[in-house]
Amino acid sequence: MKAAYIQEYKQPLVIAEIAAPVPEADEVLLRVAACGVCHSDLHLANADWPHLLKIMQPNLILGHEVVGTVIAKGIDVNGLNIGDRVGVAWIHWACGACELCLEGLDNLCPQQLITGLSVHGGYAELMRAKATYAVRVPDVLTDAEAAPLFCAGVTVHRALKLAQIPTGRRVVVSGIGGLGHLAVQLLVNHYGAEVIAVDIDDNKLALARELGATHTFNAATENAVRAIRKLGGAHFAVVTATAKAAYDEAIAYLRPSGTIVVVGLPAEPLSFTGSALSSREARIVASSVGTLEDMRETLELAAAGKMRCRVETRPLKQANEALKDLKRGAVTGRLVLTCEP
Repeated sequence: MKAAYIQEYKQPLVIAEIAAPVPEADEVLLRVAACGVCHSDLHLANADWPHLLKIMQPNLILGHEVVGTVIAKGIDVNGLNIGDRVGVAWIHWACGACELCLEGLDNLCPQQLITGLSVHGGYAELMRAKATYAVRVPDVLTDAEAAPLFCAGVTVHRALKLAQIPTGRRVVVSGIGGLGHLAVQLLVNHYGAEVIAVDIDDNKLALARELGATHTFNAATENAVRAIRKLGGAHFAVVTATAKAAYDEAIAYLRPSGTIVVVGLPAEPLSFTGSALSSREARIVASSVGTLEDMRETLELAAAGKMRCRVETRPLKQANEALKDLKRGAVTGRLVLTCEP
């Protein structure tokens, strides 16, 4: 099969023919139709997260937003059939037996396997997946539309759910990229929020207005902090951007008792002074991708029309070009790699 994998950090992926995987007893084999390109893939390819290097597969095949068709299955698989269309998320598998799993926090399971990190991912024509974590995709969604929901979609859904946003609140979405444009839609269509979009790209801000944002500000050409403060400040600041500067601004435009929602993950540490937090009685909410139940809820929300991912597709052979475009911020919505049938 053809696959795109890391041979050396900070270098282009190698795209080559390699041996096809064989599913184990509790696994299915997928013929990959689509795989989203995530900022996490860039971080992994560049070794930006040293704490994860020890669990990364050698010659790692990236990709954790995967949709494909079951073409083979292990002898212990009963819930899926050949021909089923399923998706696989960042959480490749969790044990189901530890304290956290039993509390419904399988996304925090210490024994979890991670797609495109501790096991090979979906930048390939074929991929193994644990049957218990392969989720059926609603018919109303295309392969390319569904793929980004398995990371961008579920990450945004869980973050907003944990933030507990009441109807009618002013919510800033900082960074209108793959996650941000989904956050705008959920906030408008599901939470009834007054959305304020912030970015440094006018095209992305235009998309935010199209998706229902009430106010938009270009942080590169206008004083977004002052403008948001004039509106009364943000009840919630949902930062989907991967720049530390976005978090530095968020604390400045947050209104008293406001909440920063950590979604985007900059490579460098975040820093807030104690006085900046305490003077506002500010709260910080963080989440880790999403549970299996969150994933099912995300697909239901998308199938109900609460959010729809804007995608641009590229063939698998253009994986390196896709990562370059993502790095330079030249992507509106989400890039998705596709495999020819």
